[in-house]
Amino acid sequence: MELFSAAWLSALLAIILIDLVLAGDNAIVIALAARKLPPQLQTKAIIWGTVGAIVVRTIMTVGVVWLLKIPGLMLIGGLGLVWIAYKLLAPDSGGHGHEPTATTFWGAMKTIVIADALMGVDNVLGVAGAAKGSIDLVVIGLLVSVPIVVFGSTLVLKLVERFPIIMYLGAGVLAYTAAHMIVSEPLLDELFDPNLAIRVATHALLIVGVLAAGWWATHRASPSGREPTAT
Repeated sequence: MELFSAAWLSALLAIILIDLVLAGDNAIVIALAARKLPPQLQTKAIIWGTVGAIVVRTIMTVGVVWLLKIPGLMLIGGLGLVWIAYKLLAPDSGGHGHEPTATTFWGAMKTIVIADALMGVDNVLGVAGAAKGSIDLVVIGLLVSVPIVVFGSTLVLKLVERFPIIMYLGAGVLAYTAAHMIVSEPLLDELFDPNLAIRVATHALLIVGVLAAGWWATHRASPSGREPTAT
């Protein structure tokens, strides 16, 4: 993908939006990891935890980019991303339950890195899919995602609460990325390559399907039939 081309810029915008909408839950848990530390250690833990998170997320993203080159995994990754896009909109019935906390500097830093690794799978998969194998976009995605996740929890949540459409835009971007991964699967070339209509229909079906399913799940979970609001 040519640097600063229209395709490159559109992929970059998709990555940034994916980072924004997927950062909320991750950032909450990571922020809570250091909440019991003395004030003078909280910033230190977050900074060094960020360094560790960058290393972990780099390994994860590079690994995903490499694995997605294996025949069949583009399809599997695309289907997984469809589910992630749906869960982004669907109500969380289980909640987070036990938020990780730590009382020592090293305990907090370890928790931050582990939490980012465990909860960052959706972000890594989304960024890797949107980057379409472009390493420079993968690097930019990493640089953008880590500060958002570690430092941006309050801002992201306020934006989502004030502008709920951000969640739907993000889910739509993920669904589009998932569709691109599926139609780009080498094993399905005979189905998608000769027929542009099928490719377009696949994109449209996944985007509309994810948004409709997420909207339906949200309204169905709300007793009033409307989306639940934050208190």
